[in-house]
Amino acid sequence: MALAIILIAGATVSAGSAVTLYRAYSGPGPLVTDVSVVVPPGATGRAIGVILEDSGVAADYRLFLLAVRFFVPKLPLRAGEYAFSKGVSLREVIAVLQSGQTVVRRVTVPEGLNTREILRLVASVDGLSGSVPNAAVVPEGALLPETYHFSLGDHREGLISRMAVARDAALARLWAHRKVNLPLKTPYEALILASIVERETAVAEERARVAAVFINRLNLGMPLQSDSTVAYGLGPAGTQLDRPLIRRDLEVDHPYNTYLHRGLPPGPIASPGVASIAAALDPTETDELYFVADGTGGHAFARTLAEHNRNVARWRRIQRQQRAR
Repeated sequence: MALAIILIAGATVSAGSAVTLYRAYSGPGPLVTDVSVVVPPGATGRAIGVILEDSGVAADYRLFLLAVRFFVPKLPLRAGEYAFSKGVSLREVIAVLQSGQTVVRRVTVPEGLNTREILRLVASVDGLSGSVPNAAVVPEGALLPETYHFSLGDHREGLISRMAVARDAALARLWAHRKVNLPLKTPYEALILASIVERETAVAEERARVAAVFINRLNLGMPLQSDSTVAYGLGPAGTQLDRPLIRRDLEVDHPYNTYLHRGLPPGPIASPGVASIAAALDPTETDELYFVADGTGGHAFARTLAEHNRNVARWRRIQRQQRAR
């Protein structure tokens, strides 16, 4: 750019040239479309200017260097990923680079995944660095499903640690406000129940009602009879069974078979979200003891076995009709 060459050629900048430089510094820049730019750690001012020129943010890297030198020389330019909008001025570019206001990325961890699934998800996220911890050292249910924000280059282990801290904080907060007289002795037992609730229903409005059914069963000493726990116990280590349960599965003796063993299983079967933990600790006031799928994505609830059997028969008719289509 002729302006930059003329300015650099002189030992000093004349008043007229300074005015011209200031206009170039403050006015709209050449960028024709929004763009993200990555400034690597340790990059010199010249290297940053070249990156900006190559990406179309600056018209000439030398103009960028002059603007930094004459208008904001004392503040350092920071590494990171930055987003720039169409027509962004050099003033705005330099202010962003000096502020360190990097692009905020995000990853959403859905509720109900198990630990291995969450680790695989984080391992696949673009923009993170390093590897995830070994699944063997991350307990089931230790990570809180949520949307997490991160910057380019953040470490995967650091993100996993944040998920664990978030889980601990959410569980402690909700446990402190739990309903009285629940048959849950520890926050960990609440986590186990919440994981079952998470796997048993995908309908938000049903969570507290499903939790109530299991709470009522625990209070009465009835087996939980959760298909989800059976499927977890039959699946490969730390995963759910990848096929529908059959009657014979309910007869296989393992610690997670809540048809054969009363009380809670030995550990969580998934990673419950905040809503499911809250449901486990504040269940609906009801005397219902049963539920079964109703064909709409939700469940039909019942207080008596006779009522439940009618609901089951209705669900089986729906299944037969669906298979016949």
